Amino acid sequence: MPERKLGRGILSGPIEGEWRQGREYREVVASPGLTVTHLGSRFTGVVVGFDQEAVVLRSPNTGLERLFSMHRASFRLGEETVTLVKAPAALRGGSGGGPAGGSALRRTASGSIDSGPVRARVARQSRVLVEGIHDAELVEKVWGDDLRVEGIVVERLDGIDHLESFIERFEPGGDARLGVLVDHLVDASKESRIAQRLQGPHVLIKGTPYVDVWQAIRPNVVGLERWPVIPRGRSWKEGICEAMGETDPARLWRRLLSQVRSYADLEPALVGAVESLIDFVVEAA
Repeated sequence: MPERKLGRGILSGPIEGEWRQGREYREVVASPGLTVTHLGSRFTGVVVGFDQEAVVLRSPNTGLERLFSMHRASFRLGEETVTLVKAPAALRGGSGGGPAGGSALRRTASGSIDSGPVRARVARQSRVLVEGIHDAELVEKVWGDDLRVEGIVVERLDGIDHLESFIERFEPGGDARLGVLVDHLVDASKESRIAQRLQGPHVLIKGTPYVDVWQAIRPNVVGLERWPVIPRGRSWKEGICEAMGETDPARLWRRLLSQVRSYADLEPALVGAVESLIDFVVEAA
């Protein structure tokens, strides 16, 4: 099976709440074999190498590899928040120092290492579920290459209200997990109550705080300073269409989607949720 190697796009910047102005953080050499946790994604892995200024971590459970930029205070070693630095040999281009000649590896829209044309594997029994067509299209545009390599099928629920009946029919198990992406997963919401009731060892429900997946696109990507606030009781999409001078929601969505080039055009909340769900269903193999 082609190895899925995720890139530096997964919440690889400094983490709010961990970094403090003026505070000193111990620098730790990222030696091969060192086990650390990346604070943004909570990905725990063993140091296996570098790609330019990023460290490569490999999960001891799944063998998945990811690249993370070595920003200040971005990792946890044991109970301590630390800054990872390269060993002198790595800085001189020694073992584990990245691709030959220092050239950057090509990446997919999700930040994964692009290993060139590969045959898509047979679909897994596990599934990733999304609420609607727009969620599915956005996930496909950014993570489609990874999903095909891993044999992960994305299915639409057409609303979280259908989740319970889907689970009953699907009968999740150890080799057939469900990862579910939902909107508006905030305290006291209908979505959070459903998630608390239905989540289990073989069902992982992740989401974003946004009313609609449109909001998971960074506003500056589509020419906005911020997403407009739509009064309660009014259709959110209709309000956004009016604010953006568009009468047809479908046409506006095509316009928004066309502006998304990679994970960097999306909010970290969505990136982290989708990555967690992919990892969850891949681990079932």
